[in-house]
Amino acid sequence: MSTEETLNFDDPMQRPRFTGLASFFRLPYQEDFATNPPQIGVMGIPYDGGVTNRPGARHGPREVRNQSSLMRRINQATGLSPFETAIAADIGDAWISRPYELEGAHKEIQDKYEAVHAAGIIPLTCGGDHSISLPILRAIAKDGPVGMIHIDAHCDTGDNYMGSRFHHGAPFKVAVDEGLLDPKRTAQIGIRGTVHHRDMWQFSYDSGMRVMLVEEIEQKGWQACMAEAIKFVGEGPVYVSFDIDSLDPAFAPGTGTPEAGGLSMREAQGMVRALQGMDIIGADMVEVSPPYDVGGITALNGATVMFELLCVMAESVKARS
Repeated sequence: MSTEETLNFDDPMQRPRFTGLASFFRLPYQEDFATNPPQIGVMGIPYDGGVTNRPGARHGPREVRNQSSLMRRINQATGLSPFETAIAADIGDAWISRPYELEGAHKEIQDKYEAVHAAGIIPLTCGGDHSISLPILRAIAKDGPVGMIHIDAHCDTGDNYMGSRFHHGAPFKVAVDEGLLDPKRTAQIGIRGTVHHRDMWQFSYDSGMRVMLVEEIEQKGWQACMAEAIKFVGEGPVYVSFDIDSLDPAFAPGTGTPEAGGLSMREAQGMVRALQGMDIIGADMVEVSPPYDVGGITALNGATVMFELLCVMAESVKARS
């Protein structure tokens, strides 16, 4: 049977990818999710009020949606097909009605995710800057601290900066302080770059997080590092946060805080795939800034990371049910 004969054009995902309106992975668009909630809700947070330097991540969800149209149904490397394993939908954006007041904006995000959580939906989020992880955790981890796999160039466990501790360089310290995140079940992977002072990320070490510098990944290999990180986080609910600046700028020029010497896209894909079998209660991919992108490469790689996350999250849903 020819390829043309096997295509089902009643399925939007099999139509030509340049047609139709862009939703995440060409999934059904379902802003009203309360009456018939999907198992996984893919959503955007177009907000970058927490950046400390280069803005633009507010435009991330729209462009990642566009690039995600390139994704097909089946992951050739793993054999997983998340669209067959779990019911997923694009449930729109947690857009901010009052974006100029940071803490109020975070409260709007939290309110949206509390509704998502109450509907029993597992959220997969496209940011937005990394400050958005805090209100998400406030909504989905309010019943007790969770573990975290955090792939990033920066630990994001700073504190007060220019009068606020709610910027994109501090969400995970605040999350620990508020009892949302268990630091002894948190692994931070790919850390690199320059710092303002030697103890800039000291909170990560002092609180018991497992910090893996990118040099450790180079020496041991990503497979060994991920195996150790997964063992460190252990069983129980886990949140996954992937900052696109964990990639080398060659693979992700369109981001607010690029750092030379980062991960390759191939390494990143393998690292996310290694999470299969974990009890993932939510995930995000953040800091894609289209104004700084080149040829859409950052948004494409962000969409690809989200597809890999969707694959392992669908397996988590399957395991629970």
